[in-house]
Amino acid sequence: MISLGIEGTAHTLGVGIVSEECVLSNVTDSYCSDGGIHPREAADHHANVIGSVMGKSLSEAGIKKDEVDLISFSMGPGLGPCLRIVASAARSLSINLNVPIIGVNHCVAHVEIGRFTTRAKDPVTLYVSGGNTQILAYAEGKYRVFGETLDVGIGNMQDTFGRELGIGFPCGKQIDDLSSKGRNYLQLPYTIKGMDFSFSGLLTESIKKLKTNSQEDVTFSLMETAYSLVVEASERAMSHTEKNELLLTGGVASSKRLKEMCSTMCVERDATLFVPPPPLCRDNGAMIAYQGLLEYSNGKRMEIEDTIIKQKWRTDEVEVNWV
Repeated sequence: MISLGIEGTAHTLGVGIVSEECVLSNVTDSYCSDGGIHPREAADHHANVIGSVMGKSLSEAGIKKDEVDLISFSMGPGLGPCLRIVASAARSLSINLNVPIIGVNHCVAHVEIGRFTTRAKDPVTLYVSGGNTQILAYAEGKYRVFGETLDVGIGNMQDTFGRELGIGFPCGKQIDDLSSKGRNYLQLPYTIKGMDFSFSGLLTESIKKLKTNSQEDVTFSLMETAYSLVVEASERAMSHTEKNELLLTGGVASSKRLKEMCSTMCVERDATLFVPPPPLCRDNGAMIAYQGLLEYSNGKRMEIEDTIIKQKWRTDEVEVNWV
């Protein structure tokens, strides 16, 4: 069975194609700006590029439209205007090709494409992206949230700080480069409450520190602190659940330093770290295609009228019957 997935929850429009055995194609095109994400502009970007991205994905997979058996799309959570563009495109394809349609949860898709490509069995997942920062693990039919940000996602914090430095959006690579040049750790707020963490105070104080310290040292201190928060909470979740696998995913998972910190923690716990390839960590269509295929293969069905977007669809609201 071949599933075509369309991702468009935020700044990235992606189209991926998967079979039960492997990822056949994964093509993305991202909206960029100097001032963060403007939802309507991002949606316009998605509408403008979806045709070409889909054509490239089909070509890369070596298939024609009429060979697609299932249409999958990101139904939420995300930015309303972006989600509506993707949902409309998915409905149109489903009707025109006369194939089933499945709307999936974006966050769960990150977890499952990670499990699929790394062969992790039952991990604690550290999911770090722009709008989401959560620690997840399967328990009693759902992916339970064992810890999460109380304010902004780690990626959004990073992008806001980047704007203070005059770096355009998205800025993950530039932030990593600056951070790697820092030499002096500056004292910053370390806010963790039980299993949950907060980045807003850390961000505010880091911006203040820019007045009297080098960009390199402040960026280094900011990211060391942020990464330490999420790794500490992840270790607690692993201890609580007695799981010995950690899956790191989401756009921020491409950070070399975060992977190093997760690896060190796992070695000390005699656990295994799994990280998908970078194109499958960031927002992408292949993860949506795979999640739709997974749910369809396990009995889920949707009618067109069921495909209403869910902007605030929490990870732990999804019934998981395939694990």
